[in-house]
Order: sequence, then C-alpha cells, then structure tokens
Amino acid sequence: MNDYYSGSAASLGLFIFLVFFWLIFAVAGYVLTAWFLMKIFDKAGVQGRWRAWVPIYNTMIFSKLGDLSPWLILIGLAASIVLGWVPVLGQIIGLATFLVVLLAAWRVGLKLQKEAVWLILAFFLWIVWLGINAFDKSRWNTAIPAAPWANNGFLADRTTWQGIPSQVPAGGYPANPATQPGAPAPDTYAPPQGYQPPPAPPQGYQPPATPPVAPQPPVAPQPPVTPEPPVAGEPDIDLGDGTPRQ
Repeated sequence: MNDYYSGSAASLGLFIFLVFFWLIFAVAGYVLTAWFLMKIFDKAGVQGRWRAWVPIYNTMIFSKLGDLSPWLILIGLAASIVLGWVPVLGQIIGLATFLVVLLAAWRVGLKLQKEAVWLILAFFLWIVWLGINAFDKSRWNTAIPAAPWANNGFLADRTTWQGIPSQVPAGGYPANPATQPGAPAPDTYAPPQGYQPPPAPPQGYQPPATPPVAPQPPVAPQPPVTPEPPVAGEPDIDLGDGTPRQ
C-alpha cells in the first residue's frame, strides 16, 4: 500500500514538474518572440511597440509586413479550432497556416537584405531567425520585386491599418501596378524627379531671314572704237553704170 502511494506521489510530482517546466519554457519563448518581433517592427516603422506583445495580432502584423493578407492568420486559427479535430484535415489547416507565416518570413527577410536560403533557418529554428533579424545591422527596405501573389485578391495584402506603414516598393524598384493601382508599368520610362522639358519656342517665332545677296559692282563702260581710215589705193573708176571699180 505504501509503495502504491509512494509511486503515485512520485508520478504526480513528476507531472507537476513537467507542467511547471513547460510553462516556464512557453513563457520564455513567448517573451523572446515578442521582443524580437518588437525589434523587427521598429525597423519596419510600425508605430506602437505594444503591438508586438499581443498574441495572434503580432503574427497578423508580421503577415502584413510580408505582403500577405493578415486575415489569413485569423482564418487559419479559426479553421484549426473548428476543424482541428478532423483527421488529416486539421493537420492540413495547421500546415497551411504555417506556410503563410513562412512566406511572410521570406518577404520580411528580403526587406532586411536576407536571401531566400535563410528560410531554412526560419523553418528549423524560428526564434533564432527572429533574433538575427532583430539585432543585426540590416535596415528595412521595400525596394524589392513584387510578390508572386501580388495579383491574387485572396493572398495579397489590401488592408490599411493605422500605425503600420504601407509596403509599397520604393527606391531601386518602381511602384508595382499590382499593389498600387494607377502606377506606370515597369517598362514605361518615367523622367527623374525635377526634370523639366525644354521650353517651347514663343508663338509667332520666325527663323531669321537669309541676308540679301550683295549687289554686283557696275560694269565699266567700254571706250568708243575709233574707225580706221580707208586704205589708200587705186582711184575708183566709173564704169558708166554708176558702180565704181576698185
């Protein structure tokens, strides 16, 4: 009997210890995750550090910074609660939600000058990936190509939340027509800021007239020709018909 109670007390003590250890581990993980997200949100220009400490809401903001609709996180969470008990379907919903976070991490990493290969670290050691992006010297830069899902009305971010900057491309890349309606197409030339076209000539402008040709000098008059005197010769002989003979 004593052995039975002793074994039960030991099992109960072990269970309490594991629960307590799990709670400490969960709280520490939550605190570190929220702290790292707060630093990343600071880089992105998000106003209000408290946003990083609100569960679920901070993941929605992270999704928005990653050019994905924040409502996808809420939809995935609600679907997991309602349909999580269904075999296979519950796992698919959880995997889809994790895929959304991973895609958002890819876009956030690009804006923090991280190559796509960094997703491997995010997949296996999420909190380490967050810590590196939170405390390295990278700066937030939205000058990256548009997301592949930018034209998808379900996946792409179309929301506008106060205090969270819009993720419109800037700097090295032109505004994306898919995410910013009315923007010029990428292959359309846009003159640099401050460029002014050359002024148009005033109305009624006439080109200068061709200068007139200089007049030619007058031709000098020729002196009169003096007639030569007749040659002295034989006297004219009258033949009687009025015709003189030489």
